[in-house]
Amino acid sequence: MSEMPSRRAVLGSSLALAGTAALTTRSHAAPRRAPSPARAAADTYVAPDGPEVAAAEAKRGTGPLRKVSLTAGASSLELGDGLTVPTWSYGDRLPGQAVRVTAGDHLELTLANRLTQSTSMHWHGLALRNDMDGVPGLTQKAIEPGADFTYRFAVSQPGTHWIHPHSGVQLDRGLYAPLIVEDPKEPLAYDKEWVVVLDDWLDGVEGSTPDAVLDELTKGRGSSHDATAHTAKARRGRRAADGDAPSRLMVGASSDLLGGHAGDVAYPHYLVNGRRANAPSVFEAKPGDRIRLRVINAGGDTAFRLALGGHRMTVTHTDGFPVQHTETDALLLAMGERYDVLVTAGDGVFPLTALAEGKDAQALAVLRTASGEIPPADARPSELDGELVTADRLVADESVALADREPDRTVRMTLTGSMDAYDWGFDGKPYAPTARQPVKAGERVRLVFTNRTSMWHPIHLHGHTFALAGTALGARKDTAAVLPGRSLTVDLDADNPGLWMLHCHNVYHAEAGMMTVLGYLR
Repeated sequence: MSEMPSRRAVLGSSLALAGTAALTTRSHAAPRRAPSPARAAADTYVAPDGPEVAAAEAKRGTGPLRKVSLTAGASSLELGDGLTVPTWSYGDRLPGQAVRVTAGDHLELTLANRLTQSTSMHWHGLALRNDMDGVPGLTQKAIEPGADFTYRFAVSQPGTHWIHPHSGVQLDRGLYAPLIVEDPKEPLAYDKEWVVVLDDWLDGVEGSTPDAVLDELTKGRGSSHDATAHTAKARRGRRAADGDAPSRLMVGASSDLLGGHAGDVAYPHYLVNGRRANAPSVFEAKPGDRIRLRVINAGGDTAFRLALGGHRMTVTHTDGFPVQHTETDALLLAMGERYDVLVTAGDGVFPLTALAEGKDAQALAVLRTASGEIPPADARPSELDGELVTADRLVADESVALADREPDRTVRMTLTGSMDAYDWGFDGKPYAPTARQPVKAGERVRLVFTNRTSMWHPIHLHGHTFALAGTALGARKDTAAVLPGRSLTVDLDADNPGLWMLHCHNVYHAEAGMMTVLGYLR
């Protein structure tokens, strides 16, 4: 099966890769002329492998070296109840084997690319050196098929994170794994840890691939929102190139929590830890055990509302950073978000239900502390409709709260585009590696996102965390949802020089153009 090049790959090959001496482009003999805008940018911005980046890395100190090897390759994965799909993954498991390190370690991970496409690895949530961030065409060269690449960097901050490619829509295959950075001075007391990875799945089902879905989304939408018109267009949108795969256009997905339209892609399956609801994974514990859940939304186009039947949850962290402990019945996780919660296990068999918000479907896992029947695939605990915690209700723990300070710089960005044209972007422009939002090291930067679209967007910033502004001691995050017709204001300290991707973590919105770069001025 041939694979289509991603928008990012096309852009990366057609534009000069500005801002780094480590990235080179093909050159041809030509008359001498004025420097291009890309070259001017290289002279203006900190390079991903520049001395400023090396100096910031040196301040993180040295520690024990933790070596890991991973292979990205084709695989055949069983998702439960006899469904086996061809896909790509890290090893022959889903999610990939968790990478575990301790804050203060140096991580050395060698990624072997055995795919038919070039790939990369992004360390979602880590403040690391810029040339290890894993964005082809911006911070590194793509890892070509048959090649290996070694990422090496200091890991300074504990928390629940994850790894995935930043190459096309590869994230919407099986290429993801938890990244757990343990705290050498862990303040929480608990008996067991349960890593919970949520996902929406279509790869390999009836011939579907994420590349074909992206093609359908960018070409198959018309101006009408009439369901009948969309259904007819969906029938016409079957992709012969991918074995006559069915249309995956989402029709009628709606959620008040998300401000209206919930998603663009109709996934045939939703997973917890790689398993479908009719054959769920089971976590075993004893009644009374205190369990830490590390929950990661690895989905491409789906927010999940999560609850554990018969239990209240205590939120302790979001996106790896501690918050003042807050009790709740349910959580709402956008793509890319993570939450840590504590629960005290009851006596019995309990459904951990992840509702695909607005999509009339769900994923399921099971907590077992006693004998009993597995809950049915459609088990919907009442807690899903109970008290719900969203990030704006959380308060940062004082140990990680940003100091009170007026912003030195305010950067305003408008989220633009439409579901019909599928022309997502910032300020009406699609992604270009040479377009930068400038900041300077040492500044307190305020980012203001205004969503002029009719769709919600989970915005993710690489290499930093920000504080949700507007409330005292706003929770520290790296991913936050901006609802349609609303604005989101966040503050960050510009303390990690380089060129950092800022983008919607709906993988299809990002590939359609909703990405930009936060660039440090020299």
